[in-house]
Amino acid sequence: MIASEPGTALPFFVYGTLRPGEVNHDLFLRGRTASEEPARLPGAALYDGPGYPYAVERPGGGIRGELITARSETYAGLLATLDRLEEYAPGDPGNLYERVVRDVVRTADGTPVRAWVYLAAPRVAAGLRTRGNPIADGDWLSRR
Repeated sequence: MIASEPGTALPFFVYGTLRPGEVNHDLFLRGRTASEEPARLPGAALYDGPGYPYAVERPGGGIRGELITARSETYAGLLATLDRLEEYAPGDPGNLYERVVRDVVRTADGTPVRAWVYLAAPRVAAGLRTRGNPIADGDWLSRR
């Protein structure tokens, strides 16, 4: 497990409603990104949530999504906005998600890239592992 690195300007790995074509992409990312490219988060499983997914660490798993690089002038604001959207506050035991650093893999060339990822918080992940609805192929867009 890689610890969070506060203040580090990393790209974001998005796997649900922030992906291109999904509702939150237009609301929160449009005009704020320098690049968006397909990527994969190894070692994680995807679970269906109430209108949005949760990523949970799982050896051997993998999730499809996008690697989003924010424009430098929008980075700080975007980070704060995404933390609010994901109901993440550092150290808050009521978090739905935890923002952590993980290595994701660019789909185009297999290059690993360190990125921020919002994973299900421990109490949420425990519930999903026991009674959640996994998305077998790890792709939120396939649920359509």
